[in-house]
Amino acid sequence: MKLLIKIGGTLLESAEVLRRLAVQVSRLAAAGHRVVVVHGGGPQLTRYLALRGIDSRFVNGFRVTTPETLEAVVKVLAGEVNLALVSALQQAGASAVGLTGADAGLTHAVQLSAHLGAVGRIERVRPALLELLTASRYVPVVACLAAGAHGELFNVNADQMAVACAAHFLADRLIFLTDVEGVLDPDKRLIAQLTAAEASAAIDSRLATGGMEAKLRACASAVHQGIPEVRIVAGARPRVLEEVIAGQPAGTRILGDVGSPDR
Repeated sequence: MKLLIKIGGTLLESAEVLRRLAVQVSRLAAAGHRVVVVHGGGPQLTRYLALRGIDSRFVNGFRVTTPETLEAVVKVLAGEVNLALVSALQQAGASAVGLTGADAGLTHAVQLSAHLGAVGRIERVRPALLELLTASRYVPVVACLAAGAHGELFNVNADQMAVACAAHFLADRLIFLTDVEGVLDPDKRLIAQLTAAEASAAIDSRLATGGMEAKLRACASAVHQGIPEVRIVAGARPRVLEEVIAGQPAGTRILGDVGSPDR
């Protein structure tokens, strides 16, 4: 099975959660699954900037990325966070390879908006590197930077990077590991399953706002692009990846609408 696992930056703040996830990912790879990991690093980046007296400013959920912020993105996401995750996976027995979207032309991006600075929108994905590595039992670990047509770098939203890579890698499952249990109803009860249309309705009704709104938009985009199943689940939950792959109840499943074409 082809798996794209997106790990939120908040989860990577805990050494114990990082260790548990690394062990689970390693076991999936050892069992023959072809696994790609995409990671965030927002909390780590905000802390790095704050220590240097640089404010973090967001517009519609996107971090305004000035030249000095982009320099920090490279150092923190492609450096500190990526290396820590690769090291944890190596320690757990996986053959992990640290990458960014700029490596080997994996992703190509354009500027999303001049007001946001060096924030990119992915226009093209070349999955050959992911195919090559996973076919040889390596685990690619992708930091959310992409290159432009002239070699410029862009900061890319981690959820959008995960969806783009999953769609072109033809992943069988896209799993968002987050710091929440999943999508909650108005009474704060977990919603076990949603179609893409129901996910869009949850956004329109303001049931899902903020980070969850962005996550559901990404999930709906993923299933529209042919991903058979997307899962939003608490990454700190013990054995969470094993439960998801086994089809056990965990988090919120997002599926294609009835009658949607298969890829």
